Order: sequence, then C-alpha cells, then structure tokens
Amino acid sequence: MKKLFFLFMAIFGVLHTANSQEGIPPGPYDLQTCVEIALENNLTLKRTIANQQINEATLLQNQGQRIPSFNVGASSGFRWGRSINPVTNLFENNRIGNINLFANSSVTVFGGMRVNNSVAQARKDLESGEFSIQATTNQVTLDVINQFINVVFNREQVKIAENQLKSTTEQLQRTTKLVEAGSLPLSDQLDLQSQNATNQLEVINAKNSYRLAKLSLAQLMQIPFSDEFEVIEPGFEVTTFDLETNDPSRIYEIAIDLMPEIKVSEANLESAEYGVKIAKGAFLPTLGLSANVFSNYVDQPGFGQTEIPPFGDQIERNLSQSANLQLNIPIFTNFNNRASVQRARAQKILAEVDNTQAKNQLRQDIETAFNQALASEQSYEASLTRVKSLEETFRIAKQRFDLGAINSVDFQVAQNNLFNAQADLLNAKYTYIFRIKVLDFYLGNPINLN
Repeated sequence: MKKLFFLFMAIFGVLHTANSQEGIPPGPYDLQTCVEIALENNLTLKRTIANQQINEATLLQNQGQRIPSFNVGASSGFRWGRSINPVTNLFENNRIGNINLFANSSVTVFGGMRVNNSVAQARKDLESGEFSIQATTNQVTLDVINQFINVVFNREQVKIAENQLKSTTEQLQRTTKLVEAGSLPLSDQLDLQSQNATNQLEVINAKNSYRLAKLSLAQLMQIPFSDEFEVIEPGFEVTTFDLETNDPSRIYEIAIDLMPEIKVSEANLESAEYGVKIAKGAFLPTLGLSANVFSNYVDQPGFGQTEIPPFGDQIERNLSQSANLQLNIPIFTNFNNRASVQRARAQKILAEVDNTQAKNQLRQDIETAFNQALASEQSYEASLTRVKSLEETFRIAKQRFDLGAINSVDFQVAQNNLFNAQADLLNAKYTYIFRIKVLDFYLGNPINLN
C-alpha cells in the first residue's frame, strides 16, 4: 500500500509539473521569444489593455447620447376595495384587474454641446489608451533586452572565471612537479595554491551571479524558474553610432514626435480641455423632446355592458399618445456647476503639468542615455586596447615563468591583470550595446538586437 501511495504521488507530481508549464514553450529561449512571453504575461500591459476596453465602452455610451432612446414595457395587477374603475371612471368596491402597455422615447435636442464634447473627450481618452499600450509594450521590451543582455554577460563571466581557474590549475600542477624535483621553492607552490583557491571562489561567485541573472529574466517573463532555464545568444556585434552627429538635442527633437509617452500626455491634455467645455456646458439651457404611447386593458364591463370587451378592442380604444418639448434653464444649482468647472480647470492644469513633466523626463532620459553611451563607448575602446596589451604581456610572462625567469607572484599578477581586463571589456561591450540600442529606440528604430 505504501509503495502504491508513493507511486501515485510521483505520477501526480509529474502531471502537476506538466500542467503548470502548459502554454510555455520549452527553452532555451531566444530574445524574440523572451519578449513575446513577457508581453503576454505582463500584468501592467494586461491592465492597460483592460482600461482601453473601458475607454471603448465610454465612447460607445457617449455616442449613444446622440440618438433617441426607446423603451417598451407592460404591467399587470389587481386592486381591491374602493377604487376607480378605469372603464366607467366610477368608484367601485370590486376587484379590478388591469394590463398596461406603454412605449416612450426621448432625445436631447440641445444640451449645451455636452454630448459632442463628451464624445470628443472619449475619443481622446481612447487615443491616450492606445499610446499607453505602446508605451508599456516598449518599456517591457526594453526591460527584457536589458535582462537578456545581463544573462549573456554573466554567462561569459563564468567562462572567463573558468578559464582563469583552468590556467591556474595547470600552472599549479607544473609547479608542484618542479618543487618536488627541487627546481623551485615551496613558496611558489603555496602561492599558486592560494591563487587557485581564489579562482575557485571566483567561479562560484560568477555562477551565482549568472543564476540570479537568469532568475531576474524568468521573473520578468512571469514564468516558473529552474536551473535548466537557458537563453540563446544572438549575434551580438558592436555597431557604430555617430554620437557627434546624434547629439541629445537632435535625438530629443525626433523622439518628442515619436515617443508614445509624450502622445499620452498630449492626448490627456486635450481630453482635459474637453472636460472644461463639458463643465461649462452645464450653464447653458437644455432642450429635450419626448414621446409616449399608452394603452390598457381592464377585466370589467363598461356602461350598460354585461360582458368584458375583448382585449384588442380595449387596447385600440384606450390608446393614447403624447409628445413633450422640455426646456430647462439652470438658474441656481447650489454651486454644483461652478464647482464642476473649477475641478475641470484644475484637471487641465494637472494635465499641463503632466505634459511638461513627460517632456522634461524624456529630455533627461535622452541626456542620461547619451552620456552613458558616450562613456561606455570610451570604456569599450580603452578596454580593447588594454586587453590587447595585457594579452601580449601575459604571453611573455608565461614564457618567462616556464623558463624560471620570474616567480609565481609575478606570473599571477600578469594573469590576474589579463583576466580582469577581459572581464572589464566584456562588461563594457554589453553595456555599450544596450546604450546604443536605447538611443536607437529614441530615434524610432526597432527595438531588437539582431
């Protein structure tokens, strides 16, 4: 029985794992797949899309105010005791049953332009929602690219640390043999043993950083994380970008007409302007037209009748119509209209502030991105030169160490300098790639790494 129980639990665990991963493509993941999964699962984007559906419903509702409403209905009931007979119009003490049929329609002929302004405002809100979806999509994509690059960078860091450990281990094995043969002092072996232990720790730290980078990307994609999570590295190449021609002011002039964040704030400002017009419209008279049709049936005979008239005859005989034209002139509304205008104007001021803030934020982001790109370009070029020099220095140091011309300390210094320079170059490379892509994004180029 116990074996059967554990077998059942094992099968259940496998099925549960399979179901929990349903709909998620198996790894490794390329950049495009990571972006697609993140966009599909991002809750902020889902919330923005849901808000857009609300905007669509609001526009539909406001557009409906332009056409007449139409309602039909019926009611049926009984009365007991002293009441008026609808047929004879006399008081009676009988039970009276009745069926009432009605239809009515109404339309606003003039409403202080509030209907038209409400429709225009709803359209601006819908436009703002579309740009909000674009802005959220762009931000999620940028975040995924940044985390994706971070994963690739940390994976390369692991390779560098492992290569450094491999080199140290090989030198330790050679030095140990020479010490045992009496060709080298024991201190050289101890120095290399210490360096080897340090390199082992660096490998462990690099693998931990790599795992955390993968965890951050998986969490951004909103998928379960496991150690098997891997990415496919695209062809990362350092592309040229003319930082002298594309200065921050020029990039800003282009970006301000492209970035959805600016279009959102501009659409919200126009929406607020319509809000002021809607509030002012409450001070104007309104004119409405309505029409009603009514008829009824009563289960009572009329004057001099012994039988109840048929249903159809009563409906036709009791049919009545009415039409009304209603003019409403607001004289005093307990300051409600004045307060509405004040609130609408305050909302417009807030929208103007948001628009200015969005433009300032865009300008500051571009200035920051430009200076970061400039710094990373300089770091990358300097790191390239440094690595080339240190590679030659390490090559000579290795030859001299093999010949016994330098001790292990000098060899370790040369080795550490090279590997540190390679790590710095790797960091500068991926930082520069991402910074350039950000500037490309502000210039309206597609967000990708291909």
